[in-house]
Amino acid sequence: MSNEATGAAAPWAVRLLDTDTWPAFARLAEANHGVWGGCWCMGFHVKLGTGRTAEQNRAEKEQRVREGRTHAALVLDGDDCLGWCQFGTPAELPEIKSRRRYEKDLVTPPDWRITCFFTGKGLRRRGVAHAALGGALAEIARRGGGTVEGYPEETDDRSVSGSFLHTGPMAAFEHHGFTRTRAVSPHRWVVTRTVEAA
Repeated sequence: MSNEATGAAAPWAVRLLDTDTWPAFARLAEANHGVWGGCWCMGFHVKLGTGRTAEQNRAEKEQRVREGRTHAALVLDGDDCLGWCQFGTPAELPEIKSRRRYEKDLVTPPDWRITCFFTGKGLRRRGVAHAALGGALAEIARRGGGTVEGYPEETDDRSVSGSFLHTGPMAAFEHHGFTRTRAVSPHRWVVTRTVEAA
């Protein structure tokens, strides 16, 4: 992926999560306690809860990477992963937030979902999420495009932690052409856009 296509800063590259980039992804996850307390970016693939360990999440994530059943655009600075944006089909990412409210007004499922973002500690507010989202959209276009949904949290000038915004910043989605479709909680929205095939 080119920096121009993804919005990445000049020294950064945006690459897909695969067996070659797994070590960089894993190093960032390990340096941040497995991401949000050991999720390993599995929370939208399966229902997390009691009985699941960080080690189990890590092993299942790596297995999905090997099988091509999980997708993310990684923002890299050399060999270091700064963060990522996860995307996939509804079948790959069935566990979304505010499900009951979401399904109540659902007319047609999207072709793609943008479910979560992660940026390493000390690397935030540098445009990593923006670059990662651009990379995800570029890959969705390469795979044929379609309707894409995201589920960002609107801060409304509230002071919130980075973990609270794991579904992505509203500003990044709006910068990339998404529009607010409907609210599914007091501060979470479904945002959508159509991506043309590349």
